Amino acid sequence: MIDFTPWDQLLQTYVKDGQVDYARWQKESMPALDSWLLETQKVNLDTLNQAEGIAFLINVYNAVTIQQVLQKYPIDSIQPTVLGVPNMASFLLFFKKPVYSLNGSKLSLDGIEHDTLRARYQESRIHFALVCASEGCPPLRAGAYMPTQLSAQLEEDTRQFINNPEKVRYDSVSRKLYCSKIFKWYRDDFLTQAASVPNYIQTYLAVELPADVEIEYLPYSWQLNSQPRS
Repeated sequence: MIDFTPWDQLLQTYVKDGQVDYARWQKESMPALDSWLLETQKVNLDTLNQAEGIAFLINVYNAVTIQQVLQKYPIDSIQPTVLGVPNMASFLLFFKKPVYSLNGSKLSLDGIEHDTLRARYQESRIHFALVCASEGCPPLRAGAYMPTQLSAQLEEDTRQFINNPEKVRYDSVSRKLYCSKIFKWYRDDFLTQAASVPNYIQTYLAVELPADVEIEYLPYSWQLNSQPRS
């Protein structure tokens, strides 16, 4: 099994309150990240149990995302614009271009998430741990996901996300549940665990929801999840 310690130390050094110090990481530790990711390419997923496999793939996804940002930094977003108009081709390429090799198979970020992690494991809480370097994503954990702690870490991430008013909030006047588009995009994953998206959210939300609550999805920010530049 891969040693997560180098990745854990990088996260502890360059992540605070979910935001990344890309400028300092780029200056000091790009080779360390590249070296660790190179080591991960030797892992055979078939030899891992479920907790090991999920932890491994979440860590790799987040690490490859940061690697891609560091190669382009400084940027303001993974969704570039041309004359104020989103460059969708470049944006899609960020997720669909093969950028990582696992046992000889070239994978994109989508390949890691959808074709590997979601295809192999039925675990809805991964959506509160996978971070595509954007403010709309869950906050990046300042430490690696560890197989022996995985369930507790995912539970903590899920509860934190759902009780963050910027991601999920209930308006008792309008009786509307405003929530992140993550719940729209991955609705089918959440419905494996609950009868509806509101029921899934209610499992973690501190506020009681009415049975007839209406969902409205919040705008998703693709602004880079970076610490303020000094």
